[in-house]
Amino acid sequence: MRITLLAAACGLACITPLRAEEIPLLQPVVVTASRFSETDPALPAHISVISRDEIRAAPALNLPDLLRSRAGIQVSSLYGQMATNSSVDLRGFGDSATSNTLILLNGQRLNPIDGGGIVWSAIPLASIERIEIVRGSGSVLYGDRASGGVINIITDASRHPEASLATNFGSHAYAAADATLTGGSGPVHFSLTGHYAETDGWRDNTQAKEAALAGRVGHRAGDTRAYLDFALHDDASGTPSALFSEQYKHDPEMARYPFDHQKREGARLRPGVALRLADNLDFEAELAYVENDYRGYNYTADGVPTFRNQRDGDTWSATPRLRWRHGLGGLHSETVAGLDYYDGGIDAHTWSSYSGRNTQRADQSSAALYLQNVTALLDRLDLTLGARRQRVEQSAADINAGIDDETRRSRTAWEAGLSHRPSPTTRVHAKAGTTFRFANTDELFGFDPITYAPIFRGDLKPQHGRIQELGASWNIDAGGLQTALYRTDLEDEIAYDGASYSNVNLPATRHQGLEIEGHWRWSPAWRGRLAYSHTRATYREGMYQGNDIPSVARDRASLELTWAGGGFGAWSAVYNYTGKQRFSGDSANTLDWLPAYQTVDLRIDWDLRPWQLSLRATNLFNERYAGAAGYSSAWADYYYYPADPRSLFIGARYTFR
Repeated sequence: MRITLLAAACGLACITPLRAEEIPLLQPVVVTASRFSETDPALPAHISVISRDEIRAAPALNLPDLLRSRAGIQVSSLYGQMATNSSVDLRGFGDSATSNTLILLNGQRLNPIDGGGIVWSAIPLASIERIEIVRGSGSVLYGDRASGGVINIITDASRHPEASLATNFGSHAYAAADATLTGGSGPVHFSLTGHYAETDGWRDNTQAKEAALAGRVGHRAGDTRAYLDFALHDDASGTPSALFSEQYKHDPEMARYPFDHQKREGARLRPGVALRLADNLDFEAELAYVENDYRGYNYTADGVPTFRNQRDGDTWSATPRLRWRHGLGGLHSETVAGLDYYDGGIDAHTWSSYSGRNTQRADQSSAALYLQNVTALLDRLDLTLGARRQRVEQSAADINAGIDDETRRSRTAWEAGLSHRPSPTTRVHAKAGTTFRFANTDELFGFDPITYAPIFRGDLKPQHGRIQELGASWNIDAGGLQTALYRTDLEDEIAYDGASYSNVNLPATRHQGLEIEGHWRWSPAWRGRLAYSHTRATYREGMYQGNDIPSVARDRASLELTWAGGGFGAWSAVYNYTGKQRFSGDSANTLDWLPAYQTVDLRIDWDLRPWQLSLRATNLFNERYAGAAGYSSAWADYYYYPADPRSLFIGARYTFR
């Protein structure tokens, strides 16, 4: 396989003598960490941005694989090349990562009100302008689900006229096609991205298909902007389940459930407006409707259906906000104030040969007010103060179990921080505050451990706690370095307890660690990026005091090297290391460690304008590992989700200008 890869690379390199282009310098980019666009936010936070050029040069086929190379992020992937059922974890929340890492698309939250994961196929990589990663609690500005941090995916809103078509083919019958179109006329601009991919999968029953269409239409007149974001997505995949120890060791390609599969489809519609009310006063607001439908099918070994699950979910939201630039005691200040309102519901219809038909319903409405002020105490010293008050109302019903109940919860979060620039190239920051999250609607359902009858867990308390962080950054034209030390002490952290068959409030826990990110350019053709994080997630009290929280890798590291090789192409190699972690379910820390693993991904591009050819390899050295694994007390055995072996892909892109 390595000989084939080298031969293909040499063959493509000899197509034509290409001009040796330099890697462009990393330019300052606009970020929206304050919920308004800024080129140099003074917020006390560890923020990093993945630019459009970096996305296009990366070997990754999907968003989670792209994110795994950044400090503080751990990705757990279950099935194959399309990131089916993958979770992204900021700052060590393990099995509850999806409920503690907030994923946004253009500022709109993608985390559903239940425990479902992010539908990554709904966000084509070709549509992304940049990705903003704000580590640490985002509870003041964003509220629920942001205890570990916020990842905001910003799609292309360019007025530059361009159209492109791209195809990719690779291992396991992978085939993909992407089309993009951007442009405008006068005050009107638009962008449109279409994506389709399919694969047979490496394991049995990991075949998958995904399709997505996303776009924006906008109008700008002076300081007033109006726009409409829209998207459709549809994907289907097999769900072969995990493998037990002997199966994983001797036949990792097998499927324990060879006929199970799932289908997801949905739509998103979001009109918005941004206008300047006065020289020092800006207003932005969005209305949004999101619909996500899920169908899961489970079969016996002979193909007889025994269970069917259909979830129909929709969410409405309104997010108006103001930014006021003013003087506070003669000091320059900027205040952001806003309202977040979300209202959603889910109907789950099931059929089982054992229990017949049943319907479960859940509804959630949330309203919050937030305020954040940044004041320049001195020329290079900024003080940030913020607070948020959020109220959530939830109801849940199970027809067969006779459950029809509701709960109301409210929490407040605050944050205070200092950001200081001792020199034009250096910044240090410190912050302290509080964070919270409410139980999602799935967590409100549980089972009685004796009778196995469904129960309502309205007694679940909101998760809450204290945050502390110290950080520094240093940047010059040729490179930069960022680092942060953090600690989050939580009370009533919400997690699943296998012994009680329900979600529970854990005894006091702690999430702490160190994050380092650096990038440099040591010649016109060479660029590098390094990321490292050390994470400790532990119990502070209770019977497991001092133990590690499962499914959190202690150490994560990545190294990315990019070389503009002229006629030899543009090369990008990414090395990822994930350290050992406790198996899911092992809060007692009495079982083995899930071993550390490392992968290398490679991409080579040849610029034959208007054509671009690419060759990429994922898991180049064929590392055998499982990114997600646990222990089943019922089966008295470990279970694993095997990762894909080495895979090769070749692609072509044509750009119309």
